[in-house]
Amino acid sequence: MSKTAARNGGVQLKEGGFMVSAAVKQTFAVCKGSGLPIFFIHGFGVDHRIFEPLDVIFEKLGGFQRIYVDMPGMGRTPPMHPAGGLTDLAQWLDEYVESCTKGGSFAMVGNSLGGLLIRRTASQRMDRCKGLAFLAPVVHPKRSERRLPPRTVLREDPALLASVDESLASAYQEMAVVQTREHLETYESTVLPGIRIADPDSMARLSADYELAMDFDDRWQAFRSPALFICGRQDSSVGYQDQFALSCKFPQSTYAALNEAGHNVHIEQPRATAALIQAWAEQVQAQV
Repeated sequence: MSKTAARNGGVQLKEGGFMVSAAVKQTFAVCKGSGLPIFFIHGFGVDHRIFEPLDVIFEKLGGFQRIYVDMPGMGRTPPMHPAGGLTDLAQWLDEYVESCTKGGSFAMVGNSLGGLLIRRTASQRMDRCKGLAFLAPVVHPKRSERRLPPRTVLREDPALLASVDESLASAYQEMAVVQTREHLETYESTVLPGIRIADPDSMARLSADYELAMDFDDRWQAFRSPALFICGRQDSSVGYQDQFALSCKFPQSTYAALNEAGHNVHIEQPRATAALIQAWAEQVQAQV
C-alpha cells in the first residue's frame, strides 16, 4: 500500500489527539504488512527505495508493519518551507512517528543521516521503542569530528563502468569499494532514483544548517531493546570507529564492520547484512 497525505499549507492540523504539522501531513510513505510498526528512515539526498533490498527479510518473517518514509525535500515528500535544517528534520520525524504510533510500540531502521535522526526520536521514547538498527549511521554531524578511513577502492572494473551511462558510472564509483555489476544494478535501482529527484534547494538548506543538539547519545544505558550497528570497514563518509564507541553505550547491542564495503554497506555486502538484520528482527519479535 502506498499513500501520501494532501497538502495543507503551513497550518497545524489536529489528528488523533496530536497537533500534526503540515510537513507531517504531507509525508509520503510506503506501508507494507501488519504488526509492530517499524520505520525505515533513509539518508541525505536519497529516498525510501534505498531499503528495497531489505524488505524481503521482513516479508518472510512477518509480524511487522514496514513503513518506508521519504524525508522532506526527498523522494515524494515535498520540501519544508522556509525551514529545512537538521533540527527541523528531527522535529518532523518526532511528530511523524507520534502521529503514526499514537503512544504505541515501534522499532526503527536508519541509514546514514537516518541513523542519527532515529536515535533522537527513540531516545525520547525508550520504553516504547522495541529495537534500533543502524546502517552506516552518522554519529557526528560535523565531518571534522568523525574518524574516517581514507577513500579506498579494493576492486575496480573499468570495463563495467565503460559499459554504462557516464552519469551512472560517475555517481556509482563515488562511493563504491568493490565494483561489480550486481552492486551497480542495485545502486541504479535503489539509490540513484532518489538522488535524481531530491530537491536541490532543500539539500542546500539542510547542508547549511547541519547541526543538532547531541545530548541524547548520553542516555543509551537505559535502553533495554536490541540495537544493531552495521558499518562498512572502508566507509570514508561516516567511518566505523565512532559507531563502535556508540554501540558500547547500548546494553543489548551487536556491532559489525564489514570488509569490502563502504557507505552503501547493505549493497556491497548484502548477504552478511541480511543475516544480521534477520537476527536483530527476531530479537525484536521475541520481546514484543
